[in-house]
Amino acid sequence: MKNRNDRAILHVVLATGISSVVTQLLTIRELLTQFQGNEIVIALILFVWLLLGGMGTLMARLVSRSQWQATVRRLAWLSFSLAAISPLQIIAIRLLRDVFFIHGSSVGFYPILGFIFAVLTPYCLILGFVLPFSLFVLRSKDPQYPGARIYILDNLGDVTGGALFSFALVFIFSPLQAIFAAHLPLLAASIMVFSARERWRPLPLLAAGVVLVLLTAGILIEKTSLQPPEGELIDYRESLYGRITVHRDREQYTLFEDGTPLFSSANLVMAEESVHYPLSQLLKPDRILIISAEGGVMKELQKYSPRKIDYVELNPAITEVLFRYGLVEKITGLRVIHRDGRAYLSDTNRIYDAIIVNLPEPDTFQVNRFFTGEFFQLARSHLSPEGILSFSMQGFDNYLAEPQRQKVSSLYNTAIDHFNNVQLLPGQRIYFLCSAGPINIDIPALLMAKGVQTDYIQGYYYGNLTPQRIERLNALVDSTTPKNFDTAPYLMRIMFQQWFAKFTTSPAVFIIFMAVLCLIYLIRITREEFILFSTGCMTMGSEILVIFAFQIFFGYIYFQIGVIITVFLAGLLPGAAFGRRLSGRGKHLLPMADGLLMVLMALFILAMAFVGERLPVLFFLTFGFLISLICGFQFPVALHLCGDDNPAATRFFSADLIGAACGTLFTSILLIPYFGLLPTAAALIGLKLLSIIIGVTHEKNIATSLSIL
Repeated sequence: MKNRNDRAILHVVLATGISSVVTQLLTIRELLTQFQGNEIVIALILFVWLLLGGMGTLMARLVSRSQWQATVRRLAWLSFSLAAISPLQIIAIRLLRDVFFIHGSSVGFYPILGFIFAVLTPYCLILGFVLPFSLFVLRSKDPQYPGARIYILDNLGDVTGGALFSFALVFIFSPLQAIFAAHLPLLAASIMVFSARERWRPLPLLAAGVVLVLLTAGILIEKTSLQPPEGELIDYRESLYGRITVHRDREQYTLFEDGTPLFSSANLVMAEESVHYPLSQLLKPDRILIISAEGGVMKELQKYSPRKIDYVELNPAITEVLFRYGLVEKITGLRVIHRDGRAYLSDTNRIYDAIIVNLPEPDTFQVNRFFTGEFFQLARSHLSPEGILSFSMQGFDNYLAEPQRQKVSSLYNTAIDHFNNVQLLPGQRIYFLCSAGPINIDIPALLMAKGVQTDYIQGYYYGNLTPQRIERLNALVDSTTPKNFDTAPYLMRIMFQQWFAKFTTSPAVFIIFMAVLCLIYLIRITREEFILFSTGCMTMGSEILVIFAFQIFFGYIYFQIGVIITVFLAGLLPGAAFGRRLSGRGKHLLPMADGLLMVLMALFILAMAFVGERLPVLFFLTFGFLISLICGFQFPVALHLCGDDNPAATRFFSADLIGAACGTLFTSILLIPYFGLLPTAAALIGLKLLSIIIGVTHEKNIATSLSIL
């Protein structure tokens, strides 16, 4: 009976790992769609997830000291709870977003953080509690049961769940269908725990039925939960690059990707400005590249009778929907290319007369990569001698706020390095016209000479874009503003500051508060706990670095987030197994592993500095695997050095999780936005150097070690 109980408990640990990672990935994607695909949201989710998990682990430590016994039956009830909460969590994210915030409005940092805490707390606390509690149940009958075995089995479940999601569920199922499929093993394992312990009673049977009903109900209300407050949802699909929805309000159709409106059937002004401002400068625009589009753009392009129009759109689902609902028309010479715009330009030899970038304000790393010096250089190499590049930013009426002025100045200073002439035109959006040749700002006269008819430009241009307004806008450019680059994204720093300024808040309060809590925690922990704290920090800091770098160089994190997280999880498993085998060979193993982590991060810095966007996807995945391999190695070694009892296991589980939470927070909120990728990587090296110094001291208490240093 004992072996049967043990197997049932181990099945619960494995199934919990599978279901929790699938739930985590779906939660990330769900919150990304609710908050416009902002990468900071990914970091906040991971931070909250890890912090709450660490708190749940600490709760298990407190329980181990009380009279509340760790029993098989209680473990089964906890597992039932996890399976029941998961679909409710996804539905709550969808339904409560518009309850707490105005529909369609932007949301500040602190409200987003509070919302994430509110919806994740029940699931994550129980999840953090279950892992050490499973160990306590096993040790209630076998006090010598190794804690590293539970850690390894949990990692195996995590990797299985990540792989299952990334290579199967994401292609086959909708989010709530994937939740159903991923939690069936956990439901079955929980039933096995009850049946292994005793004969079935009515209450466990009823609980299993309720959980199954909740999982099934999630599937049935999938589309209903996405209905907008206004208008009608007429199309919904989960693509590899984001959620696509089409809303109809009377005769107007609007396409949304991740909650952001991308295309509308009534957008004449934007269509005319984006097309005619650049093309009016050319004698005969024959070859045109469009990176994304506006509703009505193709009709305006057709007025020039170009020979070739290459329309690049990363997501095939978007173009399918656009053509189906007439938001974009199929015209003569049009070629649709389903690729990332930068990747396409890097691989093609085509030369264009005009490159028109129709992208929103660069408020994410994914969009920012089309507004950097590297992109401008790439675009210039694919333009004819008199060719023109056009892109736009948020509009300018009579006053330009300082953050917006800094963004415009940074873009101007970046673009002027690659084009002889850069002209700014005010309007609903500020248009940048970049060319090697001269730029004529009398757009209506140029169009009249070409015989091109327009409605908005011919009727309103002279009244809106007076020479005085154009001159005043260009005079506002500050030549001392830093330029915008891939690995030093100055625009993202401004966007981050502007995000807080918009809601009259500051990240400083939160960062200082978390730093104080972190310091209090560090003073109370042992040397080995600090090493695992720094290891967790290094693991998640590296993961955030890879996520942001992936956005910068490849631009489609929505699909790859599952692969990246899975790879970082995959290295933990063999690392932990190897560490368990070598754990008896001495304390020197921990500083040696720290040294290897520093070497890997140094190689990452060199690769980013000298190769950059030429790095293949495999490089980032291999880097993530090796980092997690070494980090996984350290856990069983540290656990062995401290006796591997229940208090040590809970302390180390929590140190790893809390360190990972801090690494996520400080790299994403402070280091990357304000300093860039390479200084962030250098800071992680510094943390591990401190870990080595503390690791070789003779003091067990971290506070004493720090005072000596």
